Amino acid sequence: MGKFKKNKTTVKLLNVPLDQQLSEPTQSKNRQKIRNRREDDDQFVDSGLSEKILQQARKQQQELEDETFESSELKINKILEDDNELSDEEVDALHKDEEDFYDNIEINEDDEKALEKFMNRNPVPRLTLADVINEKITEKQTELQSQFSEKESVHLQDLDSRVKTMYEGVRDVLARYRAGKIPKAFKIVPKLRNWEQILYITEPSNWSAAAVYMATRIFASNLKEKMAQRYYNLVLLPRIRDDIAEYKRLNFHLYQAMRKALYKPGAFMKGIILPLCESGTCTLREAIIIGSVIQKNSIPMLHSAAALLKIAEMDYNGANSIFLRILYDKKYALPYRVVDASVFHFLRFERDKRELPVLWHQALLTFVQRYKSDISSEQREALLGLLRHQPHPTITPEIRRELQNAKCRDIETTEPSNMET
Repeated sequence: MGKFKKNKTTVKLLNVPLDQQLSEPTQSKNRQKIRNRREDDDQFVDSGLSEKILQQARKQQQELEDETFESSELKINKILEDDNELSDEEVDALHKDEEDFYDNIEINEDDEKALEKFMNRNPVPRLTLADVINEKITEKQTELQSQFSEKESVHLQDLDSRVKTMYEGVRDVLARYRAGKIPKAFKIVPKLRNWEQILYITEPSNWSAAAVYMATRIFASNLKEKMAQRYYNLVLLPRIRDDIAEYKRLNFHLYQAMRKALYKPGAFMKGIILPLCESGTCTLREAIIIGSVIQKNSIPMLHSAAALLKIAEMDYNGANSIFLRILYDKKYALPYRVVDASVFHFLRFERDKRELPVLWHQALLTFVQRYKSDISSEQREALLGLLRHQPHPTITPEIRRELQNAKCRDIETTEPSNMET
């Protein structure tokens, strides 16, 4: 076993009296020198090293500025290189959604002509995002204040030329987009205060159908309900109506865009369904195709009830009956206020001299089938009187039978007692 080596310093101190050890300044001086040397090293930097640090800082600052505003050509090339692949999840989701695509519809020409009689002859011009932005720019230049709420909420800013050039490049990408990832610059648009102005630069009317679908996914997920409503009304709805008018059917990607728009059900009703009914120009084909989205997807009761109430109270234009029938058929537990509004909606036609379309009678039949127990006895008698003025050879007998067998909400039913005597 090795011998224990004594520390020479310890041995030396043991031979020195205690008062001398306490007054010995050697170790404290050495420690103070080391501490001073370290502080000097921290405070003073070599001039060559200082120059290198400054050069590196300038280089990093320049890189940050270049990254913020790259030239449009480099930016778009980078976007195309990074975003030209379609993820497996997106492919699987699209193939899965094809099963929920609406069936080929056949429009009865007689029904279509009957609905045309109820259309508004002097409809309000349809607004798009381009119309709103152009009017807002004109008002800003002439310093006039807008009186239209949609225009008041549009924020315009002076754009840097490089930002405008970049989004003009995004516009070109979206015009020919078919599959893959959306440009990164476009994904931040919903987070911008002047998002309508940026969106206007990309020209939504020229987007491909696939780009509309991807854009709707982004905006439905990132915009608040009021903002999403404006996007649906000014961008999505005009595009859907134009596609149906031109091709007599709706593109698959645009149909899926409407399904994604239901992520915000309140915005969907206020931005698509209600403006479509209020326009007075909704065709039978448009109502059936757009109505199939409501029919195939789940919508919260409160949003559907509010839409029913609004549609029942607005002027009738024929296509309203399709949306009413579809919403009635979803079998919601509707508040009595909505049920009463529906009854008054049908009673308004008691003295109407026009020949009502079959769709009106079908909507009335669906209503009494689903909600005959929610109407009052007085309303039931009024509806029976309506049938005498607005009859249909095959549908009216069904409606009358449903009403005659209805147990109204204001009649108390007493069950027979099962107690043994």
